[in-house]
Amino acid sequence: MTHKAKGVRSRTRTLLARRNKEKTSVNKILKEFEIGSKVVIKADSSIHQGRPYKRFYGRSGTIIDKKGRAYIVEIKDGNKRKEIIASSVHLKGT
Repeated sequence: MTHKAKGVRSRTRTLLARRNKEKTSVNKILKEFEIGSKVVIKADSSIHQGRPYKRFYGRSGTIIDKKGRAYIVEIKDGNKRKEIIASSVHLKGT
């Protein structure tokens, strides 16, 4: 008997599906954010590198630091504060 896989990308077909079917532009990849700005985590399904975990899709938070080409976003998950590392492609400014 085999077990169903429960990996990082399991059950993400509809969650990460490209709803608006627009192509990822170079401007989106090179976008810069300032520390302290508010962002929403919206994973781009066409780019796998730097994608945050699927649980945090649609959450909003504050950028607290930059780590290489990625950003560290602080979100509130229940009563805890968590730090998410995500690339700029997967973040949208509010």
